[in-house]
Amino acid sequence: MTVIGWIQIILFCAIVIALVKPLGWYMTRVFNGERTFLSPMLRPLERGIYWVGGVDERREQHWLTYTVAMLLFHVGGFALIYGLMRLQAVLPFNPAGQTAVAEDLSFNTAISFITNTNWQNYGGESTLSYLVQMLGLTHQNFLSAATGIALAMALIRGFTRSSMRTVGNFWVDVTRCTLYVLLPICIVYTLFLVWQGMPQTLGAYVDATTLEGGKQTIALGPVASQVAIKMLGTNGGGFFNANAAHPFENPTALSNLVQMISIFALGAALTNVFGRMVGNQRQGWAIFAVMGVLFVAGVAVTYWAEANGTSILHAFDLTGGNMEGKEVRFGIVASSLFAVVTTAASCGAVNAMHDSFTALGGMIPLINMQLGEIIIGGVGAGLYGMLIFVIISIFVAGLMVGRTPEYVGKKIEAREVKMAMLAILVLPLMYLGWTAVGVVLPSAVASMANAGPHGFTEVLYAYTSGTGNNGSAFAGLTGNTLFYNLTLACAMFVGRFFMIVPAMAIAGSLAEKKSHPPSAGTFPTTGGLFVGLVVGVIVIIGGLTFFPALALGPIVEHLAMNANTLF
Repeated sequence: MTVIGWIQIILFCAIVIALVKPLGWYMTRVFNGERTFLSPMLRPLERGIYWVGGVDERREQHWLTYTVAMLLFHVGGFALIYGLMRLQAVLPFNPAGQTAVAEDLSFNTAISFITNTNWQNYGGESTLSYLVQMLGLTHQNFLSAATGIALAMALIRGFTRSSMRTVGNFWVDVTRCTLYVLLPICIVYTLFLVWQGMPQTLGAYVDATTLEGGKQTIALGPVASQVAIKMLGTNGGGFFNANAAHPFENPTALSNLVQMISIFALGAALTNVFGRMVGNQRQGWAIFAVMGVLFVAGVAVTYWAEANGTSILHAFDLTGGNMEGKEVRFGIVASSLFAVVTTAASCGAVNAMHDSFTALGGMIPLINMQLGEIIIGGVGAGLYGMLIFVIISIFVAGLMVGRTPEYVGKKIEAREVKMAMLAILVLPLMYLGWTAVGVVLPSAVASMANAGPHGFTEVLYAYTSGTGNNGSAFAGLTGNTLFYNLTLACAMFVGRFFMIVPAMAIAGSLAEKKSHPPSAGTFPTTGGLFVGLVVGVIVIIGGLTFFPALALGPIVEHLAMNANTLF
Protein backbone atom coordinates (compact mmCIF):
# COMPACT_ATOMS: atom_id res chain seq x y z
CA MET A 1 0.00 0.00 0.00
CA THR A 2 1.41 3.35 -1.04
CA VAL A 3 0.54 7.04 -0.80
CA ILE A 4 0.18 7.20 -4.58
CA GLY A 5 -2.24 4.27 -4.44
CA TRP A 6 -4.44 6.02 -1.91
CA ILE A 7 -4.30 9.25 -3.91
CA GLN A 8 -5.72 7.33 -6.89
CA ILE A 9 -8.55 6.01 -4.72
CA ILE A 10 -9.27 9.45 -3.24
CA LEU A 11 -9.23 11.05 -6.71
CA PHE A 12 -11.75 8.51 -7.99
CA CYS A 13 -14.06 9.11 -5.02
CA ALA A 14 -13.78 12.89 -5.37
CA ILE A 15 -14.76 12.83 -9.05
CA VAL A 16 -17.76 10.60 -8.35
CA ILE A 17 -18.93 12.88 -5.53
CA ALA A 18 -18.54 15.95 -7.78
CA LEU A 19 -20.84 14.37 -10.39
CA VAL A 20 -23.65 13.53 -7.97
CA LYS A 21 -25.42 16.91 -7.85
CA PRO A 22 -25.26 17.98 -11.52
CA LEU A 23 -26.33 14.55 -12.80
CA GLY A 24 -28.97 14.32 -10.07
CA TRP A 25 -30.37 17.74 -11.02
CA TYR A 26 -30.50 16.81 -14.70
CA MET A 27 -32.10 13.39 -14.17
CA THR A 28 -34.71 14.85 -11.83
CA ARG A 29 -35.81 17.28 -14.54
CA VAL A 30 -35.89 14.49 -17.13
CA PHE A 31 -38.15 12.21 -15.09
CA ASN A 32 -40.37 15.05 -13.94
CA GLY A 33 -40.99 15.86 -17.59
CA GLU A 34 -39.38 19.29 -17.28
CA ARG A 35 -37.50 21.09 -20.03
CA THR A 36 -33.77 20.40 -20.42
CA PHE A 37 -31.13 21.74 -22.84
CA LEU A 38 -31.76 18.66 -25.02
CA SER A 39 -35.53 19.13 -25.20
CA PRO A 40 -35.61 21.20 -28.44
CA MET A 41 -33.82 18.38 -30.24
CA LEU A 42 -35.25 15.30 -28.53
CA ARG A 43 -38.80 16.27 -27.58
CA PRO A 44 -40.19 15.81 -31.14
CA LEU A 45 -38.49 12.40 -31.32
CA GLU A 46 -39.95 11.49 -27.93
CA ARG A 47 -43.45 12.41 -29.06
CA GLY A 48 -42.97 10.39 -32.25
CA ILE A 49 -42.01 7.31 -30.25
CA TYR A 50 -45.16 7.63 -28.14
CA TRP A 51 -47.28 8.04 -31.26
CA VAL A 52 -45.80 4.94 -32.93
CA GLY A 53 -46.14 2.91 -29.74
CA GLY A 54 -49.65 4.11 -28.96
CA VAL A 55 -48.56 5.49 -25.58
CA ASP A 56 -50.39 8.32 -23.82
CA GLU A 57 -47.63 9.99 -21.81
CA ARG A 58 -50.18 11.69 -19.54
CA ARG A 59 -51.74 8.40 -18.47
CA GLU A 60 -50.00 6.82 -15.49
CA GLN A 61 -50.10 3.20 -14.34
CA HIS A 62 -50.90 1.30 -11.17
CA TRP A 63 -47.84 -0.46 -9.76
CA LEU A 64 -49.12 -3.83 -10.97
CA THR A 65 -49.72 -2.55 -14.51
CA TYR A 66 -46.30 -0.91 -14.47
CA THR A 67 -44.69 -4.21 -13.43
CA VAL A 68 -46.57 -6.30 -16.00
CA ALA A 69 -45.55 -3.87 -18.75
CA MET A 70 -41.92 -4.23 -17.65
CA LEU A 71 -42.11 -8.05 -17.67
CA LEU A 72 -43.74 -8.21 -21.11
CA PHE A 73 -41.15 -5.77 -22.42
CA HIS A 74 -38.41 -8.17 -21.33
CA VAL A 75 -40.14 -11.15 -22.92
CA GLY A 76 -39.72 -9.32 -26.23
CA GLY A 77 -36.07 -8.60 -25.45
CA PHE A 78 -35.45 -12.27 -24.68
CA ALA A 79 -37.03 -13.40 -27.95
CA LEU A 80 -34.96 -10.91 -29.95
CA ILE A 81 -31.60 -11.93 -28.48
CA TYR A 82 -32.35 -15.66 -28.61
CA GLY A 83 -33.52 -15.44 -32.23
CA LEU A 84 -30.49 -13.44 -33.34
CA MET A 85 -28.07 -15.90 -31.77
CA ARG A 86 -29.78 -18.95 -33.23
CA LEU A 87 -30.00 -17.40 -36.73
CA GLN A 88 -26.57 -15.78 -36.60
CA ALA A 89 -25.07 -17.89 -39.40
CA VAL A 90 -27.55 -16.61 -42.03
CA LEU A 91 -27.64 -12.97 -40.91
CA PRO A 92 -25.44 -10.14 -42.26
CA PHE A 93 -22.49 -8.38 -40.57
CA ASN A 94 -20.73 -11.62 -39.80
CA PRO A 95 -17.23 -11.21 -41.28
CA ALA A 96 -15.73 -14.00 -39.17
CA GLY A 97 -18.38 -16.47 -40.32
CA GLN A 98 -19.68 -17.27 -36.84
CA THR A 99 -22.08 -20.22 -36.73
CA ALA A 100 -25.38 -20.47 -34.85
CA VAL A 101 -25.02 -20.43 -31.08
CA ALA A 102 -26.16 -23.55 -29.19
CA GLU A 103 -29.67 -23.57 -27.70
CA ASP A 104 -28.63 -23.66 -24.04
CA LEU A 105 -25.96 -20.97 -24.46
CA SER A 106 -28.39 -18.77 -26.40
CA PHE A 107 -30.95 -19.22 -23.62
CA ASN A 108 -28.40 -18.35 -20.92
CA THR A 109 -27.14 -15.28 -22.80
CA ALA A 110 -30.63 -13.95 -23.57
CA ILE A 111 -31.66 -14.23 -19.91
CA SER A 112 -28.34 -12.70 -18.93
CA PHE A 113 -28.79 -9.55 -21.01
CA ILE A 114 -32.45 -8.86 -20.23
CA THR A 115 -31.62 -9.04 -16.50
CA ASN A 116 -28.69 -6.57 -16.75
CA THR A 117 -26.37 -9.42 -15.67
CA ASN A 118 -24.39 -9.93 -18.87
CA TRP A 119 -22.85 -13.19 -17.72
CA GLN A 120 -20.54 -14.46 -20.46
CA ASN A 121 -20.38 -18.21 -20.96
CA TYR A 122 -19.24 -17.33 -24.48
CA GLY A 123 -16.19 -15.60 -25.94
CA GLY A 124 -17.50 -12.47 -27.64
CA GLU A 125 -14.94 -12.24 -30.43
CA SER A 126 -14.98 -15.99 -31.09
CA THR A 127 -18.72 -16.64 -30.84
CA LEU A 128 -20.82 -13.66 -31.89
CA SER A 129 -21.18 -11.67 -35.11
CA TYR A 130 -21.17 -7.88 -35.29
CA LEU A 131 -24.95 -7.87 -35.81
CA VAL A 132 -25.63 -9.87 -32.66
CA GLN A 133 -23.23 -7.72 -30.65
CA MET A 134 -24.93 -4.52 -31.87
CA LEU A 135 -28.61 -5.30 -32.38
CA GLY A 136 -28.87 -7.92 -29.67
CA LEU A 137 -26.46 -7.14 -26.86
CA THR A 138 -25.74 -3.41 -27.15
CA HIS A 139 -29.42 -2.63 -27.71
CA GLN A 140 -30.39 -4.62 -24.63
CA ASN A 141 -27.64 -2.94 -22.60
CA PHE A 142 -29.51 0.32 -23.12
CA LEU A 143 -32.95 -1.06 -22.32
CA SER A 144 -32.04 -3.16 -19.27
CA ALA A 145 -30.22 -0.15 -17.78
CA ALA A 146 -33.17 2.12 -18.56
CA THR A 147 -35.49 -0.40 -16.92
CA GLY A 148 -33.48 -0.38 -13.69
CA ILE A 149 -33.57 3.41 -13.52
CA ALA A 150 -37.29 3.46 -14.35
CA LEU A 151 -38.06 1.05 -11.52
CA ALA A 152 -36.04 3.17 -9.10
CA MET A 153 -38.08 6.19 -10.16
CA ALA A 154 -41.30 4.28 -9.52
CA LEU A 155 -40.17 3.47 -5.97
CA ILE A 156 -39.12 7.08 -5.39
CA ARG A 157 -42.58 8.22 -6.48
CA GLY A 158 -44.04 5.84 -3.92
CA PHE A 159 -42.30 7.85 -1.21
CA THR A 160 -43.15 11.24 -2.70
CA ARG A 161 -46.84 10.76 -3.53
CA SER A 162 -49.75 10.88 -1.15
CA SER A 163 -53.03 8.97 -1.49
CA MET A 164 -52.39 8.03 -5.13
CA ARG A 165 -52.73 4.70 -6.92
CA THR A 166 -50.20 5.34 -9.72
CA VAL A 167 -46.40 5.31 -9.77
CA GLY A 168 -45.72 6.64 -13.27
CA ASN A 169 -45.76 5.17 -16.77
CA PHE A 170 -43.19 2.47 -17.58
CA TRP A 171 -43.06 3.27 -21.30
CA VAL A 172 -42.53 6.97 -20.65
CA ASP A 173 -39.83 6.37 -18.04
CA VAL A 174 -37.86 3.96 -20.26
CA THR A 175 -38.14 6.26 -23.26
CA ARG A 176 -37.01 9.36 -21.38
CA CYS A 177 -34.15 7.53 -19.70
CA THR A 178 -32.86 6.17 -23.01
CA LEU A 179 -33.31 9.38 -25.02
CA TYR A 180 -32.27 12.03 -22.55
CA VAL A 181 -29.77 10.23 -20.30
CA LEU A 182 -28.16 7.13 -21.78
CA LEU A 183 -27.89 7.95 -25.49
CA PRO A 184 -26.45 11.50 -25.22
CA ILE A 185 -23.79 10.45 -22.72
CA CYS A 186 -22.90 7.33 -24.70
CA ILE A 187 -22.41 9.26 -27.95
CA VAL A 188 -19.81 11.50 -26.32
CA TYR A 189 -18.39 8.58 -24.35
CA THR A 190 -17.96 6.46 -27.49
CA LEU A 191 -16.04 9.22 -29.25
CA PHE A 192 -13.78 9.53 -26.21
CA LEU A 193 -13.06 5.80 -26.24
CA VAL A 194 -12.26 5.86 -29.96
CA TRP A 195 -9.85 8.73 -29.26
CA GLN A 196 -8.19 6.58 -26.60
CA GLY A 197 -7.58 3.84 -29.17
CA MET A 198 -10.64 1.59 -28.98
CA PRO A 199 -11.79 0.05 -32.30
CA GLN A 200 -15.11 1.08 -33.85
CA THR A 201 -15.41 -0.56 -37.25
CA LEU A 202 -17.48 -2.97 -39.32
CA GLY A 203 -14.36 -4.17 -41.14
CA ALA A 204 -13.20 -7.78 -41.04
CA TYR A 205 -10.77 -9.26 -38.55
CA VAL A 206 -7.12 -8.53 -39.41
CA ASP A 207 -4.46 -11.19 -40.02
CA ALA A 208 -1.02 -10.19 -38.76
CA THR A 209 2.43 -11.74 -38.90
CA THR A 210 4.19 -11.97 -35.54
CA LEU A 211 7.90 -11.35 -34.93
CA GLU A 212 8.40 -15.12 -34.94
CA GLY A 213 6.81 -15.38 -38.37
CA GLY A 214 3.55 -16.90 -37.15
CA LYS A 215 0.05 -15.87 -38.15
CA GLN A 216 -2.32 -14.17 -35.72
CA THR A 217 -5.90 -13.07 -36.25
CA ILE A 218 -6.70 -9.79 -34.51
CA ALA A 219 -10.39 -9.40 -33.71
CA LEU A 220 -11.91 -5.98 -34.35
CA GLY A 221 -15.44 -4.64 -34.56
CA PRO A 222 -17.85 -1.99 -33.21
CA VAL A 223 -16.24 -2.14 -29.77
CA ALA A 224 -16.40 1.44 -28.44
CA SER A 225 -20.17 1.81 -28.84
CA GLN A 226 -20.79 -1.36 -26.85
CA VAL A 227 -18.25 -0.58 -24.13
CA ALA A 228 -19.74 2.87 -23.54
CA ILE A 229 -23.20 1.59 -22.57
CA LYS A 230 -21.68 -1.50 -20.97
CA MET A 231 -19.95 0.72 -18.43
CA LEU A 232 -22.46 3.56 -18.11
CA GLY A 233 -25.36 1.13 -17.73
CA THR A 234 -23.41 -1.14 -15.32
CA ASN A 235 -23.95 -4.02 -17.72
CA GLY A 236 -20.69 -5.88 -18.19
CA GLY A 237 -20.77 -8.24 -21.14
CA GLY A 238 -17.77 -7.03 -23.09
CA PHE A 239 -17.18 -7.23 -26.82
CA PHE A 240 -14.17 -9.44 -26.05
CA ASN A 241 -14.07 -12.41 -23.71
CA ALA A 242 -11.47 -10.75 -21.48
CA ASN A 243 -13.59 -7.61 -21.06
CA ALA A 244 -11.64 -4.62 -19.71
CA ALA A 245 -8.50 -6.73 -19.37
CA HIS A 246 -8.31 -6.71 -23.19
CA PRO A 247 -6.29 -3.74 -24.52
CA PHE A 248 -8.92 -3.01 -27.17
CA GLU A 249 -11.58 -2.59 -24.44
CA ASN A 250 -9.35 -0.63 -22.08
CA PRO A 251 -6.46 0.94 -24.01
CA THR A 252 -5.03 3.46 -21.51
CA ALA A 253 -4.88 4.40 -17.85
CA LEU A 254 -7.19 7.34 -18.63
CA SER A 255 -9.78 5.07 -20.25
CA ASN A 256 -9.53 2.81 -17.18
CA LEU A 257 -10.28 5.73 -14.84
CA VAL A 258 -13.14 7.06 -16.96
CA GLN A 259 -14.68 3.60 -17.22
CA MET A 260 -14.65 3.22 -13.44
CA ILE A 261 -16.20 6.66 -12.99
CA SER A 262 -18.91 5.93 -15.56
CA ILE A 263 -19.85 2.73 -13.73
CA PHE A 264 -20.64 4.72 -10.57
CA ALA A 265 -21.89 7.99 -12.09
CA LEU A 266 -25.61 7.34 -12.66
CA GLY A 267 -26.08 5.06 -9.65
CA ALA A 268 -24.55 7.66 -7.34
CA ALA A 269 -26.57 10.47 -8.93
CA LEU A 270 -29.82 8.61 -8.29
CA THR A 271 -29.35 9.15 -4.55
CA ASN A 272 -29.48 12.87 -5.27
CA VAL A 273 -32.56 12.35 -7.44
CA PHE A 274 -34.20 10.66 -4.44
CA GLY A 275 -33.31 13.57 -2.17
CA ARG A 276 -34.60 16.16 -4.63
CA MET A 277 -37.87 14.36 -5.26
CA VAL A 278 -38.66 13.82 -1.57
CA GLY A 279 -37.91 17.51 -0.99
CA ASN A 280 -34.82 17.04 1.16
CA GLN A 281 -31.45 16.52 -0.50
CA ARG A 282 -29.90 15.53 2.83
CA GLN A 283 -31.90 12.31 2.61
CA GLY A 284 -30.10 11.48 -0.62
CA TRP A 285 -26.70 12.32 0.84
CA ALA A 286 -27.42 10.10 3.85
CA ILE A 287 -28.07 7.12 1.55
CA PHE A 288 -24.97 8.00 -0.46
CA ALA A 289 -22.97 8.07 2.79
CA VAL A 290 -24.12 4.54 3.67
CA MET A 291 -22.97 3.35 0.27
CA GLY A 292 -19.70 5.25 0.69
CA VAL A 293 -18.86 3.72 4.06
CA LEU A 294 -19.34 0.21 2.71
CA PHE A 295 -17.42 0.99 -0.49
CA VAL A 296 -14.37 2.51 1.22
CA ALA A 297 -14.22 -0.40 3.68
CA GLY A 298 -14.27 -2.88 0.79
CA VAL A 299 -11.59 -1.02 -1.18
CA ALA A 300 -9.34 -0.81 1.89
CA VAL A 301 -9.52 -4.55 2.58
CA THR A 302 -9.02 -5.53 -1.06
CA TYR A 303 -6.11 -3.14 -1.59
CA TRP A 304 -4.45 -4.29 1.64
CA ALA A 305 -4.86 -7.97 0.80
CA GLU A 306 -3.51 -7.60 -2.75
CA ALA A 307 -0.68 -5.23 -1.83
CA ASN A 308 0.57 -7.46 1.01
CA GLY A 309 0.22 -10.76 -0.83
CA THR A 310 0.60 -14.01 1.10
CA SER A 311 3.34 -15.90 2.90
CA ILE A 312 3.60 -18.23 -0.11
CA LEU A 313 4.41 -15.27 -2.38
CA HIS A 314 6.90 -13.97 0.19
CA ALA A 315 8.66 -17.34 0.18
CA PHE A 316 9.50 -16.72 -3.47
CA ASP A 317 10.73 -13.18 -2.66
CA LEU A 318 7.60 -11.72 -4.33
CA THR A 319 7.17 -8.99 -1.76
CA GLY A 320 5.66 -6.43 -4.13
CA GLY A 321 2.17 -7.78 -3.60
CA ASN A 322 0.00 -10.10 -5.62
CA MET A 323 0.49 -9.18 -9.27
CA GLU A 324 -0.88 -12.46 -10.61
CA GLY A 325 -3.68 -11.83 -13.10
CA LYS A 326 -3.16 -8.06 -13.00
CA GLU A 327 -1.90 -5.85 -15.77
CA VAL A 328 1.38 -4.05 -15.17
CA ARG A 329 0.00 -0.93 -16.89
CA PHE A 330 -2.69 -0.56 -14.20
CA GLY A 331 -1.08 -2.15 -11.16
CA ILE A 332 -2.51 -3.47 -7.92
CA VAL A 333 -4.38 -0.37 -6.78
CA ALA A 334 -6.26 0.19 -10.05
CA SER A 335 -7.09 -3.50 -10.39
CA SER A 336 -8.28 -3.69 -6.78
CA LEU A 337 -10.36 -0.53 -7.17
CA PHE A 338 -11.84 -1.80 -10.45
CA ALA A 339 -12.77 -5.13 -8.84
CA VAL A 340 -14.61 -3.44 -5.97
CA VAL A 341 -16.29 -0.89 -8.27
CA THR A 342 -17.57 -3.50 -10.71
CA THR A 343 -18.91 -5.84 -8.03
CA ALA A 344 -20.40 -2.97 -6.02
CA ALA A 345 -22.12 -1.60 -9.10
CA SER A 346 -23.41 -4.79 -10.72
CA CYS A 347 -21.03 -4.52 -13.64
CA GLY A 348 -19.26 -7.68 -14.74
CA ALA A 349 -16.46 -5.90 -16.61
CA VAL A 350 -13.05 -6.67 -15.11
CA ASN A 351 -9.50 -5.49 -15.76
CA ALA A 352 -7.99 -8.34 -13.72
CA MET A 353 -8.89 -11.96 -13.13
CA HIS A 354 -10.76 -12.27 -9.81
CA ASP A 355 -9.67 -15.92 -9.73
CA SER A 356 -6.09 -14.74 -9.18
CA PHE A 357 -6.91 -12.44 -6.24
CA THR A 358 -5.87 -13.41 -2.74
CA ALA A 359 -8.52 -15.17 -0.68
CA LEU A 360 -9.52 -12.04 1.26
CA GLY A 361 -9.16 -9.84 -1.82
CA GLY A 362 -11.63 -12.07 -3.64
CA MET A 363 -13.94 -12.17 -0.65
CA ILE A 364 -14.85 -8.47 -0.90
CA PRO A 365 -16.40 -8.81 -4.38
CA LEU A 366 -18.40 -11.74 -2.98
CA ILE A 367 -19.64 -9.62 -0.08
CA ASN A 368 -20.62 -6.79 -2.42
CA MET A 369 -22.64 -9.11 -4.63
CA GLN A 370 -24.23 -11.11 -1.83
CA LEU A 371 -25.63 -7.95 -0.29
CA GLY A 372 -27.55 -7.38 -3.51
CA GLU A 373 -25.00 -4.90 -4.89
CA ILE A 374 -26.43 -1.99 -2.95
CA ILE A 375 -23.11 -0.11 -2.78
CA ILE A 376 -24.04 2.34 -5.58
CA GLY A 377 -25.20 -0.82 -7.35
CA GLY A 378 -26.53 -1.32 -10.84
CA VAL A 379 -28.22 1.75 -12.28
CA GLY A 380 -31.52 1.96 -10.43
CA ALA A 381 -31.16 -1.48 -8.88
CA GLY A 382 -28.63 -0.21 -6.35
CA LEU A 383 -30.96 2.52 -5.13
CA TYR A 384 -34.09 0.42 -4.79
CA GLY A 385 -31.99 -2.34 -3.19
CA MET A 386 -30.63 0.12 -0.64
CA LEU A 387 -34.10 1.56 0.02
CA ILE A 388 -35.24 -1.95 0.87
CA PHE A 389 -32.53 -2.12 3.55
CA VAL A 390 -33.54 1.38 4.70
CA ILE A 391 -37.12 0.16 5.20
CA ILE A 392 -35.85 -2.68 7.40
CA SER A 393 -33.61 -0.24 9.29
CA ILE A 394 -36.43 2.23 9.89
CA PHE A 395 -38.59 -0.63 11.14
CA VAL A 396 -35.86 -1.49 13.65
CA ALA A 397 -35.59 2.18 14.63
CA GLY A 398 -39.35 2.33 15.14
CA LEU A 399 -39.16 -0.57 17.55
CA MET A 400 -36.35 1.23 19.40
CA VAL A 401 -38.34 4.44 19.93
CA GLY A 402 -41.63 2.64 20.54
CA ARG A 403 -43.74 4.03 17.72
CA THR A 404 -44.77 3.31 14.15
CA PRO A 405 -41.69 3.56 11.93
CA GLU A 406 -41.67 6.52 9.54
CA TYR A 407 -39.43 7.47 6.62
CA VAL A 408 -39.70 10.72 4.62
CA GLY A 409 -43.27 11.14 5.80
CA LYS A 410 -44.50 7.60 5.11
CA LYS A 411 -45.35 5.06 7.78
CA ILE A 412 -43.54 1.76 7.32
CA GLU A 413 -45.96 -1.01 8.24
CA ALA A 414 -46.26 -4.79 7.99
CA ARG A 415 -46.82 -4.95 4.22
CA GLU A 416 -43.67 -2.98 3.39
CA VAL A 417 -41.50 -4.95 5.82
CA LYS A 418 -42.77 -8.30 4.50
CA MET A 419 -42.09 -7.30 0.90
CA ALA A 420 -38.65 -6.00 1.84
CA MET A 421 -37.70 -9.24 3.57
CA LEU A 422 -39.02 -11.27 0.63
CA ALA A 423 -36.79 -9.29 -1.74
CA ILE A 424 -33.75 -9.81 0.49
CA LEU A 425 -34.22 -13.53 1.23
CA VAL A 426 -34.72 -14.56 -2.39
CA LEU A 427 -31.03 -13.84 -3.01
CA PRO A 428 -29.46 -16.43 -0.66
CA LEU A 429 -32.11 -18.93 -1.71
CA MET A 430 -30.68 -18.85 -5.23
CA TYR A 431 -26.95 -18.71 -4.75
CA LEU A 432 -26.71 -20.91 -1.67
CA GLY A 433 -29.20 -23.44 -3.02
CA TRP A 434 -27.58 -23.79 -6.44
CA THR A 435 -24.09 -23.83 -4.90
CA ALA A 436 -25.12 -26.78 -2.76
CA VAL A 437 -26.23 -28.63 -5.89
CA GLY A 438 -23.18 -27.55 -7.89
CA VAL A 439 -20.61 -28.94 -5.43
CA VAL A 440 -22.20 -32.39 -5.14
CA LEU A 441 -23.62 -33.15 -8.60
CA PRO A 442 -20.92 -35.08 -10.53
CA SER A 443 -21.58 -33.36 -13.87
CA ALA A 444 -21.28 -29.96 -12.17
CA VAL A 445 -18.17 -30.89 -10.17
CA ALA A 446 -16.45 -31.82 -13.44
CA SER A 447 -16.55 -28.12 -14.42
CA MET A 448 -14.45 -27.09 -11.41
CA ALA A 449 -10.78 -26.41 -12.22
CA ASN A 450 -9.78 -26.42 -8.55
CA ALA A 451 -10.61 -28.56 -5.54
CA GLY A 452 -10.94 -27.54 -1.91
CA PRO A 453 -11.93 -24.08 -0.62
CA HIS A 454 -10.95 -22.31 -3.85
CA GLY A 455 -13.08 -24.62 -5.98
CA PHE A 456 -16.01 -24.13 -3.60
CA THR A 457 -15.59 -20.36 -3.85
CA GLU A 458 -15.56 -20.54 -7.66
CA VAL A 459 -18.99 -22.18 -7.64
CA LEU A 460 -20.36 -19.86 -4.95
CA TYR A 461 -19.00 -16.84 -6.82
CA ALA A 462 -20.68 -17.92 -10.06
CA TYR A 463 -24.15 -18.23 -8.53
CA THR A 464 -23.66 -15.12 -6.40
CA SER A 465 -22.65 -13.16 -9.49
CA GLY A 466 -25.61 -14.51 -11.46
CA THR A 467 -28.16 -13.90 -8.70
CA GLY A 468 -26.74 -10.44 -8.01
CA ASN A 469 -26.99 -9.64 -11.76
CA ASN A 470 -23.28 -8.87 -11.85
CA GLY A 471 -21.80 -11.16 -14.49
CA SER A 472 -18.18 -11.34 -13.31
CA ALA A 473 -16.57 -14.74 -12.68
CA PHE A 474 -13.64 -16.35 -10.92
CA ALA A 475 -12.61 -17.76 -14.33
CA GLY A 476 -11.64 -21.17 -12.96
CA LEU A 477 -15.09 -22.61 -13.56
CA THR A 478 -16.22 -23.94 -16.94
CA GLY A 479 -19.65 -22.37 -17.20
CA ASN A 480 -20.60 -23.26 -20.76
CA THR A 481 -22.27 -26.57 -19.94
CA LEU A 482 -25.93 -27.53 -20.02
CA PHE A 483 -26.11 -27.58 -16.21
CA TYR A 484 -24.55 -24.17 -15.65
CA ASN A 485 -26.25 -22.50 -18.61
CA LEU A 486 -29.68 -23.48 -17.27
CA THR A 487 -29.11 -23.06 -13.53
CA LEU A 488 -27.31 -19.74 -13.89
CA ALA A 489 -30.13 -18.51 -16.13
CA CYS A 490 -32.56 -19.45 -13.36
CA ALA A 491 -30.46 -17.61 -10.76
CA MET A 492 -30.23 -14.50 -12.96
CA PHE A 493 -33.96 -14.43 -13.68
CA VAL A 494 -34.98 -14.89 -10.04
CA GLY A 495 -32.32 -12.49 -8.75
CA ARG A 496 -33.63 -9.72 -11.00
CA PHE A 497 -37.37 -10.09 -11.22
CA PHE A 498 -38.18 -11.71 -7.87
CA MET A 499 -36.58 -8.67 -6.26
CA ILE A 500 -38.25 -6.17 -8.58
CA VAL A 501 -41.82 -7.34 -7.95
CA PRO A 502 -41.68 -6.89 -4.13
CA ALA A 503 -39.98 -3.51 -4.64
CA MET A 504 -42.81 -2.42 -6.93
CA ALA A 505 -45.38 -3.68 -4.43
CA ILE A 506 -43.71 -1.45 -1.84
CA ALA A 507 -43.88 1.49 -4.27
CA GLY A 508 -47.60 0.99 -4.82
CA SER A 509 -48.32 0.58 -1.11
CA LEU A 510 -46.42 3.73 -0.17
CA ALA A 511 -48.00 5.83 -2.93
CA GLU A 512 -51.47 5.06 -1.57
CA LYS A 513 -50.57 6.25 1.94
CA LYS A 514 -50.90 9.76 3.26
CA SER A 515 -47.77 11.72 4.05
CA HIS A 516 -47.18 12.73 7.66
CA PRO A 517 -44.90 15.53 8.86
CA PRO A 518 -42.08 14.45 11.21
CA SER A 519 -42.82 14.59 14.93
CA ALA A 520 -40.78 14.48 18.13
CA GLY A 521 -40.75 10.69 18.03
CA THR A 522 -39.59 10.37 14.41
CA PHE A 523 -36.19 8.76 14.04
CA PRO A 524 -33.75 11.21 12.36
CA THR A 525 -32.79 10.04 8.88
CA THR A 526 -30.21 12.54 7.68
CA GLY A 527 -27.34 12.27 10.17
CA GLY A 528 -24.59 9.94 11.28
CA LEU A 529 -26.94 8.03 13.57
CA PHE A 530 -29.08 7.02 10.59
CA VAL A 531 -26.04 6.07 8.51
CA GLY A 532 -24.71 3.94 11.36
CA LEU A 533 -28.09 2.28 11.83
CA VAL A 534 -28.43 1.29 8.16
CA VAL A 535 -24.83 0.07 7.95
CA GLY A 536 -25.36 -1.94 11.13
CA VAL A 537 -28.55 -3.54 9.85
CA ILE A 538 -26.86 -4.44 6.56
CA VAL A 539 -23.93 -6.03 8.40
CA ILE A 540 -26.24 -7.93 10.76
CA ILE A 541 -28.46 -9.26 7.97
CA GLY A 542 -25.38 -10.15 5.98
CA GLY A 543 -23.80 -11.85 8.99
CA LEU A 544 -26.87 -13.93 9.71
CA THR A 545 -27.94 -14.72 6.16
CA PHE A 546 -25.02 -14.54 3.77
CA PHE A 547 -21.58 -14.46 5.34
CA PRO A 548 -21.44 -17.87 7.12
CA ALA A 549 -21.46 -19.62 3.74
CA LEU A 550 -19.19 -16.97 2.26
CA ALA A 551 -16.51 -17.39 4.92
CA LEU A 552 -16.11 -21.13 4.43
CA GLY A 553 -14.13 -20.84 1.21
CA PRO A 554 -12.06 -17.60 1.25
CA ILE A 555 -11.17 -17.61 4.95
CA VAL A 556 -10.05 -21.24 5.01
CA GLU A 557 -8.02 -20.59 1.89
CA HIS A 558 -6.50 -17.45 3.46
CA LEU A 559 -5.41 -19.44 6.51
CA ALA A 560 -3.84 -22.10 4.32
CA MET A 561 -1.94 -19.60 2.15
CA ASN A 562 -0.57 -17.78 5.22
CA ALA A 563 0.19 -20.81 7.40
CA ASN A 564 3.88 -19.94 7.69
CA THR A 565 3.06 -16.50 9.04
CA LEU A 566 0.26 -17.54 11.36
CA PHE A 567 1.95 -20.55 12.91
